[in-house]
Formats: sequence, structure tokens, C-alpha cells
Amino acid sequence: MIVYLYIFIGGGLGAVSRYGIGRISEHLLGNGFPYGTLISNFLSCLLLGILLYYSIGLKWFSQEMKLFMIVGFCGGFSTFSTFSLETIQLFKSGQNMEAVLNILISLLLCLSILLFLSKQKL
Repeated sequence: MIVYLYIFIGGGLGAVSRYGIGRISEHLLGNGFPYGTLISNFLSCLLLGILLYYSIGLKWFSQEMKLFMIVGFCGGFSTFSTFSLETIQLFKSGQNMEAVLNILISLLLCLSILLFLSKQKL
């Protein structure tokens, strides 16, 4: 049962962090493009890659820590559903180029960082 608590707390912290990044990026960069979601998803993939590829064999990185960080925090910090909704909203508002850029940039950045980290020596 404690496993669910680790995931719950990590997910909550991830979601709050994502919300904060969204508000900060909206304040700094405006709301014409979903920068907050892009930044959160990228940072989540970066953190996930670092955790998955560089924590192997580390004694302090227990199963509970993996659940807290990988399933909980990264799961709450990244958001495919918000990415999808914001992309549809861009299309509906006639911002077709921004919608396509959001798709391409998000996929290329997130997949590239995980691919890059997976090829590094462990």
C-alpha cells in the first residue's frame, strides 16, 4: 500500500511543478503557443532519461524512489493530454503552423533527448 503513497506524492509534486512552469512561461513568453507544456514535457523526458539510464546500479535509488520519481513525478510533470488539447485548440483557432510546430518540436525534442541519453555509456 505504501507504493501508492509514493506514486501519489510524486504525481502531485509533478503536477504542481507543471502548473508552475505553465504560469511562468505564460507570463514570460505569452500564451500564443503552449510553451509551458512543451517545457514540462521536455524536462520530464530529460529527467526520465537521466533517471533510467544513469541510476542503474545506484544503491540509493531504491524501488520506492523509482516509483516516486519515474511513475509519480515524471508522470505528473509531463502531460500528453494537455499537449493534445492545446494542439487541437491551435488548429481550431486557425493557427495551423503553430499546431504543426508544436507537434514536431514536442516529438523531436522529447524523443531525441531519450534517444541521446539511452546511447550514453552507463
